[in-house]
Amino acid sequence: MGIVNVTPDSFSDGGRFLATDDAVAHGHELIAQGADLLDIGGESTRPGATRPLVGDELARVVPVIETLAAEGATLSVDTMRPEVAAAALKAGAQIINDVSGGLADPEILKVAAEHDATYVVMHWRAHGAEMQHEDHLVYADGVVATVKQELEQRIEAARAAGIPDDNIVIDPGLGFSKTADDNWRLLAGVEEFHKLGFPVLIGASRKTFLGHLLAAPDGTLRPVDERESAHDAITVFLAQRGVWATRTHDVRAAADALKAATKLETIGARSSGELARPPAPSEGVTERSEETIR
Repeated sequence: MGIVNVTPDSFSDGGRFLATDDAVAHGHELIAQGADLLDIGGESTRPGATRPLVGDELARVVPVIETLAAEGATLSVDTMRPEVAAAALKAGAQIINDVSGGLADPEILKVAAEHDATYVVMHWRAHGAEMQHEDHLVYADGVVATVKQELEQRIEAARAAGIPDDNIVIDPGLGFSKTADDNWRLLAGVEEFHKLGFPVLIGASRKTFLGHLLAAPDGTLRPVDERESAHDAITVFLAQRGVWATRTHDVRAAADALKAATKLETIGARSSGELARPPAPSEGVTERSEETIR
């Protein structure tokens, strides 16, 4: 899932693709690099972010979605607002990626149901201005178990609104009311989320916990646009564990990492098959002997 942030204040690329033409061109670039779908967002959900007006969010995302959808792209709208979700679906998006899982505005669940759209339910506790407050960082039963339980509650809300199971995708919400250690535990425990029975989306690209992992000796965090090497390792790890998609800024690097991992797995499977076949008693002996004689 390639990320197209049509925002002035996203933590990684805020302002770079705010103009419609720039956002569309970036979408084209990500598709060429190997993105299977694009996530178009007009609101930054980074910690501390201020929410835009509804009209501003609509003006940012709808023209981009209309243009890319007309060209055949598979599109997701990254929004918590039912008005924006409805307009995006009308413009050609097929997926609603709601980082609040319906908690910011339950009406968005009805929009997804009425349009028979795929709906991404993410684990979420508060808006950007409050998400990292201490009271939102408590996971009494451990972060994996608690996030799983809270996602189950949001899944039931989605079902109650009329969204069929086949249209639901889940996301444990890395970075949203989570510490760096919480994020690593969620990644390591990703197979627990498969047990809920839904496709899993993961968004780890360029996030702060990677900056901490790659920090300089003096503690300075690695800059946001220099964290993708670590994220590529995570992408391979997650693909090997059957995630539905990873939400990615640098699509080319992630796609290259997946190609290399797939090639190794293919060669490994062939090698295992060859090794599993016992050789005939004299297989290869004559040829080697003749080579020695020559």
